Amino acid sequence: MSVFESTVTVNKPIAQVYSFLADMNNHRKLMPNNITDWTSTTDVASFNIQNITKLSIKIDERVADSLIRIIPAEKPPFDVELKWELREAGNATQAVFTITADLNMMMKMLASGQLKKLVDEETTNLANLLN
Repeated sequence: MSVFESTVTVNKPIAQVYSFLADMNNHRKLMPNNITDWTSTTDVASFNIQNITKLSIKIDERVADSLIRIIPAEKPPFDVELKWELREAGNATQAVFTITADLNMMMKMLASGQLKKLVDEETTNLANLLN
């Protein structure tokens, strides 16, 4: 399994950060420019990762003010899990975004850079949007 992780501190209460992340419609605002054809509901999002694959993901688990676990809604080209973990940090919130992907050697060469870019951009965009 390949693990890609990024951490950011958001200057908002944990309930506000959780509320934003618990709605898949908001995740479009976190995505990098190489994400196209975005469609979403509160629970499910479908999109293309330019030159890699089409994905459909859904929120599988919500733990109030703590965790949002996202898994494929349809069979992906590789097994993947996205997870947002939130912790209080004084008057702010620490958000840890992790993508765990089961990549074969070829997919690892093709997708690792894009997946690392995705976790870094999503956490940066979350901080920029909510700070």
